[in-house]
Amino acid sequence: MTEHHTPHEGPAQASRQSGGPLSGAGPVAPVTPMGPRVTRTPQPPPAHGRHDGGRPGQPGKGPVTPSRADTGRHAPEGDAPEAEYAEGAVPDSTGPQTDRLRYLDVATRQIARGMDLDETLRELHRAAVPAFADVIFIHLHDPLPVGDEKSAAPVALQLHSIDRTPEPAHTGWSRMPAPTSLPLPSDVAERVHLTATGRLATLLLAGRPAFGDAPGIAPAVAELLGPVASVPGALPPGRRLVIAPLHGRHHVMGTVVLLRRPDRPAFTGDDLLVASQLATHTALGVQKAVMYGHEASVADTLQHTMLPSSLPEPTGVRLASRYLPASKTAQVGGDWYDAIPLPGSRVALIVGDVMGHSMTSAAIMGQLRTSVQTLAGLDLPPDEVLHHLDEQAQRLGSDHIATCLYAIYDPISHRLLMASAGHPPAVLLHPDGRGEVLRIPPGAPIGVGGVAFESVEMPAPTGATLLLYTDGLVESRETDVGTGVEALRARLQATADGRAAPSLERLCDQVLGTLGPGTRDDDIALLAARFEGFPPDSVGYWFLAPHPLTARQARRLTRRTLRRWGLESLLDSTELMVSEVVTNAVRFASRPIALRLLRTDVLRCEVTDDSPQVPRMRHAEPGDEGGRGLFLVNQLARRWGATRLSTGKVVWFEQLIPKK
Repeated sequence: MTEHHTPHEGPAQASRQSGGPLSGAGPVAPVTPMGPRVTRTPQPPPAHGRHDGGRPGQPGKGPVTPSRADTGRHAPEGDAPEAEYAEGAVPDSTGPQTDRLRYLDVATRQIARGMDLDETLRELHRAAVPAFADVIFIHLHDPLPVGDEKSAAPVALQLHSIDRTPEPAHTGWSRMPAPTSLPLPSDVAERVHLTATGRLATLLLAGRPAFGDAPGIAPAVAELLGPVASVPGALPPGRRLVIAPLHGRHHVMGTVVLLRRPDRPAFTGDDLLVASQLATHTALGVQKAVMYGHEASVADTLQHTMLPSSLPEPTGVRLASRYLPASKTAQVGGDWYDAIPLPGSRVALIVGDVMGHSMTSAAIMGQLRTSVQTLAGLDLPPDEVLHHLDEQAQRLGSDHIATCLYAIYDPISHRLLMASAGHPPAVLLHPDGRGEVLRIPPGAPIGVGGVAFESVEMPAPTGATLLLYTDGLVESRETDVGTGVEALRARLQATADGRAAPSLERLCDQVLGTLGPGTRDDDIALLAARFEGFPPDSVGYWFLAPHPLTARQARRLTRRTLRRWGLESLLDSTELMVSEVVTNAVRFASRPIALRLLRTDVLRCEVTDDSPQVPRMRHAEPGDEGGRGLFLVNQLARRWGATRLSTGKVVWFEQLIPKK
């Protein structure tokens, strides 16, 4: 619940004592649309005690005069509007009716410009107090309904905000809550549970505003405001209270209660029409704000479900990422990033961007990202991955265009293989602090078709940092891509500043400011990789000819390497598993077999051959002579697996290294 205090002084006081705005006895106090606000407390619109014939505020294209057929339905039975014009008569263009229309024109424009819930209600405060009322209560449905969803039972109204003008000392009217930083006083109901047969529920469903002293309305007011309504003198006498339902397109969003002090003329039938219009526009604004917030939440959730929930932690490289949506859209974008472990302790690093901001762009992004993951599992070179991805995009439709950068880092050879499909170039921060824009053939965007892609290999020194990103980081309405890329290189280089490069998390935060302050025109996806590599003495690599003695040779090499690494406790289990996997490879290989041992926080063994046939674990019968090799691997290894390659397959297993 928010409580506001609207100042009251000078001209506004004179206006109120001489009849008050919109009272039927004096001119309307105009509502001036306000400029940007720096506090959450609403400021009152200016109230004038005379009518000068000018247009109040900034009415824009001019007011639209509602017909009696449109507005008369909001008046309670038996209370006709004050001013009825004879057929064919022309009302005075400077009279109270014109003033009311001008007030409504500006007030409804002011309410409609709110984009979120608080701003919409704040604009209602500013439009209504003090120009139309002295006190305003706003109760909202809790929870607020979204779209066409049905309200959850039981239905409740929550007091959201109060606004009031200062209380004149001579009125003696002090029961209404005064401005304070403390919680709402206990004599005003903060939460109201509705009953289907109650007076308040009936009033809300009817959707028409009513005076507080109208027949059957007093119980509804008492139900809404709580104990304060039953205290004699707590509420102003006569028709100085109006209760107006906030009726949206499909739901009741809440209620507005407007009060005038006893020293001010009571509300009239025409004022009831004004209250109806204020409530209607506020309800539509509240509904718009709720829908906008809901769509933004859905878009954010959808975007994050399509991005990696966490990055892998491959050996030999550290990873960090960032994703920032565009500033001025609640629609999901098509930017994505990914990191995929590959056989041989390598890792694929990917950043892509589907053009557009829509659910369609997000759906295409999800399909392309899934396709990249599948293609990466085949261990294809970057140019072939992009070629197949381009074919997939064309199958999805000719109007879907995307850019992509695909890189493979090998921590053992300290090499980087990279290809681009129309994507901004990667930036490399060298160990000496020098920033470099990597020049690789840009290629055509994904979805264009008929264009070949080219992979480029380059060194990836230990300690270097690779930065992959989407164009939202380097391009805006004021900055072209080339200028932005150079600014990114300079900013990345400045993060080192002759010293050791900062942590990846800190580096990502620093480079996000490349475009400077202000709104972002596009999403930003960022993937940073710091190369650590493998020390040469932690790798064993051999090529073995496929013949009957190959398994014995593999066991001997494994035993010698593990003793050199001080891993004697793993000798027996590792020898047995290496023997089984190599024996299986010899059966199908036609070319030399590769055996590789890697020592990190685990001991990893990889056996590669040129046969695409992936082994499958099966149940061996008691009389079978074979079929138990993978069963033993499954029992002894911490993890194991087999992956098809473009030139065959690799079978691998891992064991935990005992702590010393």
